[in-house]
Amino acid sequence: MDRLSALDVSFLYFEEPSTPMHVGGVLVFQPPERGFDHASLTALIERRLALAPRFRQKVKWVPGRLANPVWVDDTAFDLGYHVRRSALPRPGSDPQLHELVARLISRRLDRSRPLWELYLVEGLSGGRVAIITKTHQAMVDGVAAIDLQQVLFDRTPQPRAVPDVPWRPRREPSGLTLLSQAVEEVVRRPPAALDALRLGMNDLRNVAGRTATVLTSLARAAQVVARPAPSSPLNVPIGEQRRFAVASTSLDDYRNVRKAHAGTVNDVVLATCAGALRAWLLSRGEPVVSQSTVRALLPVSMRHSARAGGPGGTGGMDSRVSSFLVDLPVGEPSPVVRLARISYALQALTDAGRSVGADALVALSGFAPPTLHALGARVAHRASRRLFNVVITNVPGPQFRLYIDGARMSEAYPAAPLAKNMAVSIGLTSYDGAVYYGLTADRDAMSDVDTLATLIEESLAELVETVR
Repeated sequence: MDRLSALDVSFLYFEEPSTPMHVGGVLVFQPPERGFDHASLTALIERRLALAPRFRQKVKWVPGRLANPVWVDDTAFDLGYHVRRSALPRPGSDPQLHELVARLISRRLDRSRPLWELYLVEGLSGGRVAIITKTHQAMVDGVAAIDLQQVLFDRTPQPRAVPDVPWRPRREPSGLTLLSQAVEEVVRRPPAALDALRLGMNDLRNVAGRTATVLTSLARAAQVVARPAPSSPLNVPIGEQRRFAVASTSLDDYRNVRKAHAGTVNDVVLATCAGALRAWLLSRGEPVVSQSTVRALLPVSMRHSARAGGPGGTGGMDSRVSSFLVDLPVGEPSPVVRLARISYALQALTDAGRSVGADALVALSGFAPPTLHALGARVAHRASRRLFNVVITNVPGPQFRLYIDGARMSEAYPAAPLAKNMAVSIGLTSYDGAVYYGLTADRDAMSDVDTLATLIEESLAELVETVR
């Protein structure tokens, strides 16, 4: 029985009707000649769930929330509930698929069950099928838990053999058992309990030594907080419904631009986003002057620095994530100058180690009693609108083909969640020579998200033209 970490449980506290905290993906496949259907996919998932045991567990809260909740086996686990089937009406176009994605990611996951869903979508044009995934961020921490997609994929059309491991759920603990375990943990780790008590009483003298490093990082974050993000139509109150749009680009284009103008592939990605956001603001009639900027929050793996990251890179999952705040120069009309300014800014941030104190916030949340952590998480979430205008998540993927039950994956689009008061989030991942963007947007605040997706492709083309 594993207890959720302070970071993992914060994603449950963050969640509100307008901000569901699940991450998603849209994977498009070319089925094999023998076909690809719901029954075979369900059978494959059932065989491989033993490799991802968290996907048969649910969250159980400790009475009184005296400790963080725990993962327990779902004794009534129903695979048919989690693996669903859908189909598009004719002609099965991509816009129809994106509308379905938008409706599915708008709904929160059922907290009484394991926190994931998977949809097989049939009827796409060209004989294609799609898989839409939804997984709560509390489930996948990159260390203790493995994402379901990791165990479903194969490198060849022939599915690899997996040992048949029968599953027998462990009996769900009672509330009294959870309480006694929480008390036992406090007894076994009295320093941790004292830390929580001391912080709760604001006795800073007793915890000053323990939090020195944390406070240093928070001071760096405070410097950024002192400079609020620019006013932008990207920051507005949002509702519960979403839109979803995509852009597909070539990885070689980013590499060619990087070779011609120096910097990194990641710099070219951000310059592409800056050019697209500039054109989008102009299309809306927003005032754009030479000094105009859009502040982007860039989650960065601590295992691989921002200068080494970007599409086409290597490296596995790592829950140690920091975040850089970068002002994208949307007021600059020259794509080459935009790229140079972004490269310089990222290099300066990396050299100085000036990441926002995300690690520090995680550490502090570990000191606070869980009952107060919910309030802290909500305050931090509300304050996010002052720090940045948009989140851009960039996840490198494999540069070789992947298969599920013989079906070749041809496209892979992320569907990142929206933070409060954020009209759009931009996620991208590289796969098999391409870079795929997924844009999740509030339905009412950003009815023109398809325009922004198109402008991403045009912005990259503008950069490629400078190479020619």
